[in-house]
Amino acid sequence: MLEFILEPNILLTLCAVAFIAGFIDAIAGGGGLLTIPALLTAGLPPHLALGTNKLAATFGSLTASITFYKKKLFKPRMWITALATTFVGAVLGTAAVNYLDPALLDKGLPIIILATAVYTLFSRKPSEQSQAMDSNEAGFNTRQTFQGLTLGFYDGFAGPGTGAFWTVSNMALYRLNILLASGMAKAMNFVSNATSLATFIYLGHVNWLLGVSMGVCIMAGALIGAHSAIRFGGAFIRPVFITVVIIIAADLAWKAWF
Repeated sequence: MLEFILEPNILLTLCAVAFIAGFIDAIAGGGGLLTIPALLTAGLPPHLALGTNKLAATFGSLTASITFYKKKLFKPRMWITALATTFVGAVLGTAAVNYLDPALLDKGLPIIILATAVYTLFSRKPSEQSQAMDSNEAGFNTRQTFQGLTLGFYDGFAGPGTGAFWTVSNMALYRLNILLASGMAKAMNFVSNATSLATFIYLGHVNWLLGVSMGVCIMAGALIGAHSAIRFGGAFIRPVFITVVIIIAADLAWKAWF
C-alpha cells in the first residue's frame, strides 16, 4: 500500500491537489474536502489518510494564520477561550478516531464529506461590509466554548470543511465580516490541526514523506490564497470548488457503499 501511494505519478498528483487545496482553504476553508478524498482514492487506509492529511494541513493553516495575523485580521487576545476549547475538542475527536473500525470510517467519511460540501454550497454568505462584534457582549465566551469544543472535536475526528464551518459560524455568531471571520478561522484551524496531528503521530497514523511533500505544496497554495482572499474575497472560488468536491465524494461513496 505504501509503495503504491508513493509512486511518482501518484505523489505528483497528490501534491497538485494539495496546492489547490491550500489555495482554496486559505480563501474559504474546506481544503480537506479535496485532500482527504484524494488520499483515500490513492489507496491510504482511513486512519492513515486522516493523520497524513493533518500533517499536510498544519503547514497550510500555519501559513494562512501568520498571513492574516500580520495583516491585523486576527487578534489572539480576544479568542483565548476558543483557542483553549479547540485544543480540548481536537484531543477528544482524534482519540475517538482511534477506537473506530476502519470499515466504519470507509463508509462514514464520504457521507461527512458530501454533507459538508452541500452545507458549504447552500450556507448563507455574509456581507463583506459586516462589522466586527463587541467582545463585551453577553455570552461571548460561551459561544467561543461551544465553537471550540464542537469544531475542535469535528476537526480531530474527521476534519473536512472545518475551516468553512469556522468562517460561517464566526459570521453568524459575532457579525464578523468575511476577512475577520476567515482570519479567526485559520488560527483555530491551526490549533486543532496541530493538536490532532500530535495525537496521530503518537498513534502512528502518519505517512511522513507524503505528508511533508503535500504540506509544502499546501503552504505555497495557502500563501497565495491568503493574499488573494485579503485582496478579492472568497466568493469567486466557491462554485468550481463545490462541484469538484461533490464529484470526488460521490465517487468515494459509490466505492464504499456499492
